[in-house]
Amino acid sequence: MKHNVDIHIVLATASDMEDYHSDPDEAADRINFILHGMYDNADDDIETARLEGLLQYTWAFWHQNGNLLDVEDDDLLDWVDHTLATWDDADTDEIF
Repeated sequence: MKHNVDIHIVLATASDMEDYHSDPDEAADRINFILHGMYDNADDDIETARLEGLLQYTWAFWHQNGNLLDVEDDDLLDWVDHTLATWDDADTDEIF
């Protein structure tokens, strides 16, 4: 269930991003925008482990991604929608 996941635990700070991005404050804002989008757009009755996996995958995908600061908000939300629609827990077991 979505209410079992505290989104604030996974949110980034500038210090999380400073080794990978020229503007770590903006990078933290961008990844947090994506994480909030993932959380907000997930079904309320999503399994806790599934949502946690989605959030971990989102962090892993975007944390060091050099394009993070260049992608428009609408495109990021499209990525969120696509990821939610196509997520398969079995395909991501080896990521974690």
